[in-house]
Amino acid sequence: MKRQPLRLAILEATRILERAGVVSARTDAELIAAYVLGVERGRLPLVPLVDPPVVEAIGRLVTERAKRVPLQHLIGWAAIGGIAVDVGPGVFVPRPETELLLEWGLKLLRGREYPVVVDLCTGSGALALAVAHARADAVVYAVDNDPNALAWARHNAEARRSAGDTPIRLYSGDISDPTVFAELDGLVDLVLCNPPYVPEGTPVPPEVADYDPPQAVFAAEGGLAVIRHAVSAAARLLRPGGGVAIEHDDTHGKAVPPLLRARSVLTDVVDHADLAGRPRFVTAVRA
Repeated sequence: MKRQPLRLAILEATRILERAGVVSARTDAELIAAYVLGVERGRLPLVPLVDPPVVEAIGRLVTERAKRVPLQHLIGWAAIGGIAVDVGPGVFVPRPETELLLEWGLKLLRGREYPVVVDLCTGSGALALAVAHARADAVVYAVDNDPNALAWARHNAEARRSAGDTPIRLYSGDISDPTVFAELDGLVDLVLCNPPYVPEGTPVPPEVADYDPPQAVFAAEGGLAVIRHAVSAAARLLRPGGGVAIEHDDTHGKAVPPLLRARSVLTDVVDHADLAGRPRFVTAVRA
């Protein structure tokens, strides 16, 4: 069997994915190739030729991706903050734009020893585990009300613990309940939240509509219902000087900041754009 140029296989994969409407076609094609080869994406140029079975394996995954099966479901994981978390049916797939929210939170924690961190609506546990990976001295709490999501979060927490990261403290609960983490009121350095925030009825890509759990994507009150609870939780949990970062829909740039400004204990309210320049997350500091 004659070996074939990997570059041509990636180009063909890119064309197929573009025709299928995949926005990140080239990136996905390269990540699929890297997954099949068992190498990092950046090392693909070091693999000029591949055997036909490799090309066939890439083709099979590309065919599935062209059906708009999420890339992360095909390869089994999503990256965030220097770690990978396992994802699949029943749990929300972390998005690249959430990295910016994480970066803000880690910057706030610089110079603080043994910070207390709370991740609301943790889903796969991605944010909580990324913080624990970056800050071994942090005490990280995470909560979700979805049993399926919590099962994934427990799996990921155990995997990161086995890898040597500091264990997180994972809980089942609803952030609308004012008693959730009541023992931490006024003691938390950082609250992070990537809640369901897409307004109900909003058209979403097939990867979201067909694979992400609806309760992790959509929210009532124009997408603001869960965000309101996150703001309330942050206002009671944070210690003076502590900060909160909450992700929101790109249509919420003018709606969410006033929710934080309405809390007299929250100051320095700033809305932040994602890499595409769209309003994406809001931050504030406890006075």
